[in-house]
Amino acid sequence: MALPPFSRTPHVSRSAGVSLVATLGLLLSSAGAVNAQAPLTATAALPVVVATTPAPSAYAWHGREAEIEAFLKSAPIERWKDIPVGITKPRRAFFAPGGAAGSMAWKPLPTGVLHGKHESYRSEIAAYLLSRHLGLDLVPPVVEREIDGVKGAAVYWIDGVKPWDPDDLPKNAGAKWSRQTSRMFMFDQLIANIDRNQGNLLYDAAGHLYLIDHSRAFVDQRHLTGLKAPQQFDRALWERMQALTRADLEALLHPWLTGPQIAALLDRRDEMARHIERQVRTRGEQVVFLPAPAAAAAGTAF
Repeated sequence: MALPPFSRTPHVSRSAGVSLVATLGLLLSSAGAVNAQAPLTATAALPVVVATTPAPSAYAWHGREAEIEAFLKSAPIERWKDIPVGITKPRRAFFAPGGAAGSMAWKPLPTGVLHGKHESYRSEIAAYLLSRHLGLDLVPPVVEREIDGVKGAAVYWIDGVKPWDPDDLPKNAGAKWSRQTSRMFMFDQLIANIDRNQGNLLYDAAGHLYLIDHSRAFVDQRHLTGLKAPQQFDRALWERMQALTRADLEALLHPWLTGPQIAALLDRRDEMARHIERQVRTRGEQVVFLPAPAAAAAGTAF
């Protein structure tokens, strides 16, 4: 089998000339950032309904991570498809029907500089493992796989989603979308993801967010310059980030990250803490943090 070329942005290419942060800001402004200080209106008491069976998750890998990881590592590939977009011409590998995954993106990116940017398939794996550890279930499974003697990242391919399109925004923007985008910005700050763009922010018809393409993350940048902060922070995710220790990260992310990369991550987390503390002092916790959801919505994290 011929060696697959390097891949980048497994689902789609980045779109030029349109600011992801700007369009997200427009959406959040039109939907309204969640206002924790809005007065409550009196309502009649409603009966409490207890669901006996939890609704299925919107994220197909939830609860099946071990099965999918094992499948991606070794399942026979039936055919390849070249995707003529992206900097490094990504490839998609298809499996036989009926398996734990229908297809995967193949990213054999060695650690190094490509087109002036840090790249590494190991960063893809680290992003997935850290997202799972934090309970941030927006990142699909990624494993290391070897094909024709070359190691790379095998990324679970998400069906039924599309890339961010400012001309076709999610129809149900609101509290759920605000919480998801808050988590995205927080995660990107923590991992120093300098490459969040329209091509690697995906969503489905119901407005569930999916995050892919983290091969440029985990640079040794120790500050938050250039990394967008959310309008409001998700408290549950922040508490989990605060609990991270050097020992936790080394156990979780070795050998995917180096010691300096882990140290830089912790420095960025501490810088996030200082930013949040300043915001709380000037604006108050009720403004800085999103209000806790009354009940966990089906298919969302936490």
